[in-house]
Amino acid sequence: MTLNAANLKSQPSTNGLSVLLTWMPIIIGLAALLLPTFYELARNLWDTEEQGHGPLILAVSLYYFWQKREVFIQPAKSTSPILGSLILGTGLLLYAVGRSQSIYIFEVGSLIPILAGMLLIMRGMPGLRSFWFPILFLVFMIPLPGSVIDALTGPLKQYVSIVVENLLYHLGYPIARNGVVLSIGYYQLLVADACSGLNSMFSLSALGFLYLYIMQYRNWFRNSLILASILPIAFTANVVRVIIITLVTYYWGDEAGQGFIHGFAGIVLFIVALLSFMLWDWILELLFKQRRQTA
Repeated sequence: MTLNAANLKSQPSTNGLSVLLTWMPIIIGLAALLLPTFYELARNLWDTEEQGHGPLILAVSLYYFWQKREVFIQPAKSTSPILGSLILGTGLLLYAVGRSQSIYIFEVGSLIPILAGMLLIMRGMPGLRSFWFPILFLVFMIPLPGSVIDALTGPLKQYVSIVVENLLYHLGYPIARNGVVLSIGYYQLLVADACSGLNSMFSLSALGFLYLYIMQYRNWFRNSLILASILPIAFTANVVRVIIITLVTYYWGDEAGQGFIHGFAGIVLFIVALLSFMLWDWILELLFKQRRQTA
């Protein structure tokens, strides 16, 4: 009886060691591939306003991987070695091209097929379904190509400038616009790339995707309306940000507008967008509730 108890006691330890030995080569391989990439991103792209959300995206994905860690411990019910190998091979090829040619969209984007392929090989389709969100969420960590950024930033800056000029003009402020340059009083303000709203649209899209995953709404029409609201809300919040900077500059000078207030306006943008997003969801909740009561 004592011997049996000892065997039962040692079984979890043996299983834990077996799991560790199974996944340790994969963990080491991933670390060898990805740690240099993350180190370079931390020194370059993640240190900029455009890609400052990258570490947050990675942290959220790692959290949900850790939350479902029991999938790694439990025995595999089925595996898909052929499909997994094809996807893994594609990811490794993308990584090799991106790493050797300094193409971040390939280097960072390769993380998605690499993780998906390894899960298919080790845990099959059920394992991949368990981690579909943290893997797909990594899409928002992929840097956009410069050509795409340039193509989108120009029109967005133009529209932001037009809206800000019209709003402040109708409120009685002495404002004029020449392209993306706003003249108010004695001062001129250039609506820079960071003020186009593109960055906030990308980060708020990630926030909306995370919000829907947390709320677990089953109404696809409601989910679509929430996702569709992200871009106009981000644009509106960015207009509010430019208005704040413009008015601060008008009343307190260029030094005040480009100092602490400039950075604080970015925080205001995020707060306004987040509150607008939650308000829209609350309105939808009332509408759908009323519809259910009517039905």
